[in-house]
Amino acid sequence: MSASAEPAVLVRRLGIADAEPYRAFRLTALRETPSAFTSGYAEERAKPMADTIQRLAGAEHGPGALLGAFDPDGTLVGTAGLRVKQRGQERHKATLYGMAVARAAGGRGIGRTLVDRVLAVAAEDGQLQQVLLTVSEGNEPALRLYTACGFEVWGREPRAVLVDGQAVAKLHLVRLLPAPTV
Repeated sequence: MSASAEPAVLVRRLGIADAEPYRAFRLTALRETPSAFTSGYAEERAKPMADTIQRLAGAEHGPGALLGAFDPDGTLVGTAGLRVKQRGQERHKATLYGMAVARAAGGRGIGRTLVDRVLAVAAEDGQLQQVLLTVSEGNEPALRLYTACGFEVWGREPRAVLVDGQAVAKLHLVRLLPAPTV
């Protein structure tokens, strides 16, 4: 590795044992970029650790995944999840959620790695035909990342979230996957 090259990250499923670093990472992301999420920092901070453990337990067992990107020293530097719809007529759809990369780790391709891994999990499912996500209008770096990964904008929701009284629109994106063969 050259002196200027960044070390690779380890991407793996998060589990209950990751509850403390995941909660801390998530709270930092919510505080630093409040308009990027539908959850707010104050409401998430007020929730007990048991809620985080429950979220991780649900991601550990069942379809979908919650992935974490870790630096070689074990620091959690990114997250992204895949939540699969459970109703029979929607079981072909999933949502990419909770995408975040630590500011200090930006510019290293971690976001792209996480999106690629989420899409790989979706492809492995065998039933999924599309992955949906939302991105806050004006978040051009995220929009560039998602479109580079094959997502297309299909709609815009005005006033999707209110952040400190300011309305933020959300763009809805979809990435179609090959239809499973029967």
